[in-house]
Amino acid sequence: MQLKQLALATSILAAAAAAQAQTEIQWWHSMTAVNNEWVNDLARQFNEGQKDYKVVPTYKGSYPESMTAAIASFRAGNSPHILQVFEVGTATMMASKGASVPVGKVMKDAGADFNPAGYIPAVAGYYTAPDGQMLSFPFNSSTTVAYYNKDAFKKAGLNPDKLPTTWPEVFEAAKKLKASGHSCPMTLAWQGWTQLESFSAWHNVEFATHKNGLAADGYKARLKINSPLHVRHIDNLATAAKAGEFVYRGRNADAQASFTSGECAMIQTSSGYYGDVAKNAKFAYALAPLPYYPDVKGAPQNTVIGGASLWVMSGKKPEEYKGVAKFFEFLSQTKVQAASHQRTGYLPITMAAFELTDKSGFYQKHPGTDVAVNQMIRKVTDNSRGIRLGNYLQIRTIEDEELEQVWSGKKSGKEALDAIVSRGNELLARFEKSYKK
Repeated sequence: MQLKQLALATSILAAAAAAQAQTEIQWWHSMTAVNNEWVNDLARQFNEGQKDYKVVPTYKGSYPESMTAAIASFRAGNSPHILQVFEVGTATMMASKGASVPVGKVMKDAGADFNPAGYIPAVAGYYTAPDGQMLSFPFNSSTTVAYYNKDAFKKAGLNPDKLPTTWPEVFEAAKKLKASGHSCPMTLAWQGWTQLESFSAWHNVEFATHKNGLAADGYKARLKINSPLHVRHIDNLATAAKAGEFVYRGRNADAQASFTSGECAMIQTSSGYYGDVAKNAKFAYALAPLPYYPDVKGAPQNTVIGGASLWVMSGKKPEEYKGVAKFFEFLSQTKVQAASHQRTGYLPITMAAFELTDKSGFYQKHPGTDVAVNQMIRKVTDNSRGIRLGNYLQIRTIEDEELEQVWSGKKSGKEALDAIVSRGNELLARFEKSYKK
C-alpha cells in the first residue's frame, strides 16, 4: 500500500514538475460571447498539442480598454506577451516606440515557418510597415458585409432570393419593409467603419491624404470625407432615418442584437458577426456584399480590413518569444485557419485556407459566407488599401458624435462631415507633432 502511495506521490510530483517546466504565454484579448469560446478553444488545442508552452488567454475588456491596459502594463514592466489590437490602433502601436517587437522578427529569430506572401494581400499589406517588415500577426481580420432577414423580405413582398446590390435598392427595400409594418427596416453597426471607411474604399474615393495614412509619411495625413459623394450618402441615410426606414441602434456593435433578435431586417456590420447569427438567429438570413451607388465610376472596388491583429510586446525572454512563435505557427496552419474562418466569419487570412474551405463545399452549403473574402481579394488601390491614422480611436468617437446629430435631425450631412474633418484633423495634427518627437 505504501509503495502504491509512494508511486502516486511520485507521479503527482513529476506532473507538477512538468507543469512548472512549461513556459507560460500570456495573451490579452477582447473577444466576447461565441468568439471568446473560439479564442479559448484555440489556446486549448495548442496547449494539448505540445508540452513546452502554455498559452493563457485573458479577456481584458473592449479593444480600447485592453490596449490602454497593455500600454500601462508595459510601462510598469508587466505587459502580456501577446496583445490583440483592433485595426484602428495600428498607427498608435507603431508610434509607441519600444513597446512591441515586429512579428516578422519574432518568427525569424525563432526559426519559425512564416511566409507573409501566403496571406491575403489586403490583410498582410495593412499590417506591414513601409520598409516591408510585418509588424503584427493577422488574427481575427474581418470586413464589412450586409446581412438580410429573408423572412422579413418575404413578408414585405420582396424577393428573398434577390437581395439589394445598390443603395437605391436598399432604400427601396426599406420603404417596403416599413410599409409592411416592420418597425426597424434597416440599422447599422460600427457606423464610422461601415458608412465612412468601407464606403470610401468600396467606391474607390479618398478617405484621407497620404494614401489614407498608409504612405511612408502617413503621419501627415488629413481627412477628406466631406466630399460630395460622402455628403450625398449621409443625407440619404438622414432622409431614411426621418421616415423611420433607418433606425439608429447605438455605437460600435450595439445594433447587432437588434438584427439577431429579428427586430431589424437589414444590417451592415462585420463579417465576424456571422458566428453569432448562425448560432442565435431564429429566421432565414443571408449575407451579401455591401451596396454601392451605381453612378460612381470604379464602384464597387474592395472593402477595408477590420477586426484585429496580435502584437508581440517587448521585454520578454528568448524562450518566451519562441513560445509565441510556436503559437503563431499553430494559428497559421491551413486547417486551423480554415476552421476558424468557417466558425466565426472572420477572413481565412491565407489563400490556402480560403481554397481549402472552398474545396470542402462550405461556401455551397452556407451561401454568402464567401462574400467577405471575395470583397477583400480584389485588386486594391491607394484609396482602398485601408486606413491607418493616428489618434483614430478618438476620431471614431467624433464620427459617432457627429453622425448621431444627423440621425436626430440636428445637423445636415455636410455640417456633420465638415465637423468630423475639422475636429479629426486637429487630432491628426497633434499626432503628427508627437510622431516627429
